[in-house]
Amino acid sequence: MERIRQYVFTKASQVLIDLVVFLVAWVAAYGARFEILPTGHYLTQMAVLLPVIMVARLVTFHLFSIYTIVWRYVSIRDVFNLSLATLPVTVVLLVIRFLGPDSLSAYRVPLGVISLEFLLVLFGTAGARALRRLVLEEKKRESLGRSAGPAKHVLLIGAGDAGNLVLREMKQRVDLGLSVVGFVDDDPEKHGRNIQGVGVLGGTADIPKIAARLGVDEAVITIANASSKDIRRVVGLCESAALKVKIVPGLLETLDDNVKITKVREIDIEDLLGRSVFQLEKHLPGVTEVYRGKRILVTGAGGSIGSELCRQLAALGPAEIVLLDKDENSIFEIDADLKDRRLDGVAIRPVISNIKNGDRLKVLFEKHRPEIVFHAAAHKHVPLMEANVAEAILNNVLGTINVVETAAAAGVERFIFISTDKAVNPTSVMGATKKLGEVVVQSKAKSSQTKFACVRFGNVLGSRGSAVPLFRKQIARGGPVTVTHPEMRRYFMSIPEAVHLIIQAGTVGDKGEIFVLDMGQPIKIVDLVKTLIRLSGHREDDIEIKFVGARPGEKLYEELLIDEERTKSTKFERIFIAPPVESLNGSALKGTNAIIEAATAGDVESILRGLAEMGIGYRRTA
Repeated sequence: MERIRQYVFTKASQVLIDLVVFLVAWVAAYGARFEILPTGHYLTQMAVLLPVIMVARLVTFHLFSIYTIVWRYVSIRDVFNLSLATLPVTVVLLVIRFLGPDSLSAYRVPLGVISLEFLLVLFGTAGARALRRLVLEEKKRESLGRSAGPAKHVLLIGAGDAGNLVLREMKQRVDLGLSVVGFVDDDPEKHGRNIQGVGVLGGTADIPKIAARLGVDEAVITIANASSKDIRRVVGLCESAALKVKIVPGLLETLDDNVKITKVREIDIEDLLGRSVFQLEKHLPGVTEVYRGKRILVTGAGGSIGSELCRQLAALGPAEIVLLDKDENSIFEIDADLKDRRLDGVAIRPVISNIKNGDRLKVLFEKHRPEIVFHAAAHKHVPLMEANVAEAILNNVLGTINVVETAAAAGVERFIFISTDKAVNPTSVMGATKKLGEVVVQSKAKSSQTKFACVRFGNVLGSRGSAVPLFRKQIARGGPVTVTHPEMRRYFMSIPEAVHLIIQAGTVGDKGEIFVLDMGQPIKIVDLVKTLIRLSGHREDDIEIKFVGARPGEKLYEELLIDEERTKSTKFERIFIAPPVESLNGSALKGTNAIIEAATAGDVESILRGLAEMGIGYRRTA
């Protein structure tokens, strides 16, 4: 009963406030028009029409559902609705003024009064609601502020769109106990300016002195498109000032640019080594057009690359995504993830199957009729494949042949093969199998209408089976962290970044081109470990680093290109084309059937001998 009384009181007070606004607006419009209250005919007109105008406006406000708006949540959209609700009475007055019969001449209101009254009503009603919202929010902030205790002083690094959004939400979420003391930004034109009442205090080089002067407790990097190089520099400055650092997600994590304080997170290794500047708005429309409305099949859809492929492809509006993998648990996870996102119009089809089974693949392609195929299924762990040579051949070579042949026979429009830098001058069985996969794709591209492409890149940070998760576990146990060699170097890229480039490359592939992703500069594994130690809250000397020697099949340095392959640029800034080496492909294909037969028989020595004789650059290591 009390809630009903409160509701009636609230609505009644809203109506009463609006009636006061209507009255004041009407009288004030006449007062402004005549510089004081009108006399004679216009005074009578004002008095006679006043109750009519007030009732008419009240009725139109009800008809436009203005009194269903909750004042504490009033927004720009609600102001637009107020404008629509205010308009009908004004239109009637204008019609009478210009088109009304002589019998209504006494009610022809001056044009200045009509226009001014409309503006006063609109600004008055909108202002009353905005003021009410401000009062309610201030009361809420005071209440939450008292319960949250002393606020942490926060410095926002980056005074752009993301910084503006984070600041706005911080102001609304007083319960978080955060108080923004200022921005820093390296754009000199922003220095000295204010954003929502918060000043831009200087550049990033000024972080230490600003932190000391204002007693800053925490810094948030609010540059959604920051590169790893910039992040490392800023983190170093914050560490020198003893500031805890957080960061907004990168653009590849939030394709909708929806930056919120709830998504601000701790700095991770991917931020320091695997984030690059992207101009998504430049290429995204054209890329989306290729995949929108298409039926897409992803092999290895449960893996690190495959699952991220499915997530990013789903955001591009395909008609259907077929999730194919032999691991039921990983397919269960990505299937649930995609369905939780409630993707309008995108059908998700989970399929458990093994690419070694060619007959099963034919049935699946006939059922789902994919138009685009991303072939990400493969065994990728180098030392494990050295110990399981036959399985590496059957899965990575025979499986790839099955998928390629089935896709071409089914008339698939596009086929994208996921390769690796380990395919260049391979010293491992895994690398050799991926090189053979490239050869198979290039060979089929010559005789098929399907547009084939290979995408070659290095290590991705945080993938299953990669070194980073192992290093984290070893650090959590207190060490030692095992590193193979002090000079071991690898190219690194974040999973979202690699997948975004794969999707881009898939739009330009045609005749089996090998697309090489710009991985930046190779990074020493030992430096990676030291960074992980610091990110875990330790000093570098706290955790022992133990060198254990290179594992079977490993190189000290990985390569993305070989000498015979001369790259050329594409329309995408970070994707290059390495032309196929035809002389290698012919001899390699001749020996493929032999090593598959050897793998079926479990004859490891024949496999290794066959790989060495294929001319793909494979050389066995001790």
